[in-house]
Amino acid sequence: MADKTILQKIVERGHYKFVDKVDSWQEAVKLSCESLAKTGYVSENYYQQIVDCIEKYGPYVVFEHYVAMPHSQEGAEGANKTAVGFMRVKEDVDFGKDEDGEDKIARLFFTLAAKDPNEHLDNMQQLMQIFTNEPLLDALMAANTPEDILEAEAKYPPEEDI
Repeated sequence: MADKTILQKIVERGHYKFVDKVDSWQEAVKLSCESLAKTGYVSENYYQQIVDCIEKYGPYVVFEHYVAMPHSQEGAEGANKTAVGFMRVKEDVDFGKDEDGEDKIARLFFTLAAKDPNEHLDNMQQLMQIFTNEPLLDALMAANTPEDILEAEAKYPPEEDI
């Protein structure tokens, strides 16, 4: 195996967090950035830019199957290195409704920090494979340890590019 997968990098770098519940989506975004901030991949206040963007543009970071991908605008201050952080919240995190009136709820957070455009693009491609793999997402929702993340990926590997 040549390159490590995105989930392997997340575990190896310690960019993960397991939370039972949060009081608000803002707190969830902040917590989802903590492991990235702790290792210097993002600045301590990086999360605030993400919160500001969501407040301005709506819950654009929430996708199907309880997945959120918190990220800021390109070239955001505070992204020191390119990485993805993972956080699983046991209880629903309500981001409110989108412009179509659809409830936006998340439990899995894949928080992006982008410095290197090529590495970021590779991360995005791998994440899209994860987001379309419902058995893997279900297994990640049940994860409580970094080992659970790796076991989920081994059991339900993302599809290779077609």
